[in-house]
Amino acid sequence: MITEHGIVTGATADVAQIKTNRAAACEGCTAKDSCGTIHQGKEITLEVPNTLGVETGDSVLIGMQTKSALLLTFLIYIVPVLCLVAGALTGDALGPFFRINASFLAMVLGFSFFGIAFFILHKKSAAMNQKKGFKPVLIRKTKSVTAPACKPSSK
Repeated sequence: MITEHGIVTGATADVAQIKTNRAAACEGCTAKDSCGTIHQGKEITLEVPNTLGVETGDSVLIGMQTKSALLLTFLIYIVPVLCLVAGALTGDALGPFFRINASFLAMVLGFSFFGIAFFILHKKSAAMNQKKGFKPVLIRKTKSVTAPACKPSSK
């Protein structure tokens, strides 16, 4: 399970709003400097079901199933590349049939399939966001991590 610490910024009996820093989950990743996440190191707010009865100000641990995260990673990174290759191979095979330069048609179909893959994934993301397995959940309340109060030096 992928976990992240956060602070409850708002809570009702059904839903808790959790503010967390995205960078903590990325620290162990070898691609953290080159993956292009624009939110790296910035705070984000998530809404999760309030299954633990948390209140505003509580520190919590939230998590997401590893299986779901791996599936999402596959869909985002691998499927578009497979579509790019499929489009390129299709264009290369159909070029002589249509009497078009095979390399040109491979490039056009490859990029077209690549774009279509992202378009389909974007449309399907709303449906996936509604599925329970793809949503983060509250795991437990944690102790608040705050800096100790600064004491004035006595001279």
